Amino acid sequence: MSYAVVRASLVPSPSPPPLRLNQNGSLSSPNNASQNTGGGGGGGGCAEGPTHNTSMPTVSASGYKWRLVIAYDGTRYAGWQYQQSPPTIQCIMEKALTRATKIERKDLRLVGASRTDTGVHAWGQVAHFVTPFNYDSLDSIHAALNGLLPIDIRVREISPAVPEFHARFSAISKVYHYKIYNDAIMDPFQRLCAHHSTYKLNTALMREAASYLIGKHDFSAFVNASRNDRVPNPVKNIFRFDVIELEALLQLEVEGSGFLYRQVRNMVALLIQIGKGAIPPDIVPLILTSRDRKELAKYALSAPPHGLCLVNVRYNEEHLQLPSGCPKTSFGRQHTVRKCKLPFY
Repeated sequence: MSYAVVRASLVPSPSPPPLRLNQNGSLSSPNNASQNTGGGGGGGGCAEGPTHNTSMPTVSASGYKWRLVIAYDGTRYAGWQYQQSPPTIQCIMEKALTRATKIERKDLRLVGASRTDTGVHAWGQVAHFVTPFNYDSLDSIHAALNGLLPIDIRVREISPAVPEFHARFSAISKVYHYKIYNDAIMDPFQRLCAHHSTYKLNTALMREAASYLIGKHDFSAFVNASRNDRVPNPVKNIFRFDVIELEALLQLEVEGSGFLYRQVRNMVALLIQIGKGAIPPDIVPLILTSRDRKELAKYALSAPPHGLCLVNVRYNEEHLQLPSGCPKTSFGRQHTVRKCKLPFY
């Protein structure tokens, strides 16, 4: 199964005037003709070292911004949001970036598009970070990061982004998939990424129930108590909610403008109960109207996290253009063997 890859970078703003990075690592105005505007030299190298670039993209006072597309198996991690113990994806990513760029965590300012929870996976998590220097090529830093990361976390893309881009706040929609293995015996190869249901689920009922969730609603009844700084608007817009049968595997695909804490897992849990025939599909609008989490709790608890995967984060089409004077997007190096080096016998 293939998924569309998001390319996220915003068109440079015409103001304020762009700053340039000097050879000594300082930033200066382009009006200062005595300064060198080359891209190499300053503040700490990376795995390949910042290289000279005479055609510079727009840079803010904070430096150059870079977008990452990250895939990870969330089984061993306590979600995305930074904490050292137990480890999180952001923590592991920042350690790798710190080693590759020689920049401190506070200066990298890594931000993720979605704060996935403990045990939740991702194929298309988007994040950004900043450096005080520019790159001529992103292939080496890309290879360095994946060499430093554990095998259950991989950077799929690195691309430049203009200062206005923000991985989280520039997003217009997010796509999540939830997998249910619907058979008497669990496929052991699916055990870490699919929830096992031994009940034969009625997909027609599940689709009817999912249709009630499409559109703009107050999803207060589907949100768990907020934590940390999460105080979101409970009104979200669900663009689609599909129930797809792939033999024994059911894949629930939901795309929305945003999601509340555990909203997707709570919606899936209700659809599972409806699929079992325990409650009718028309219970969904009644729960929505209640705006009360206790009302949902009468019928369903949250679905397990390991079935959930963040597949894609989408941005406006104009945001996908790369800024001028920047290195190309890196999708990783493809190695080939041109000549057999083994002796013939």
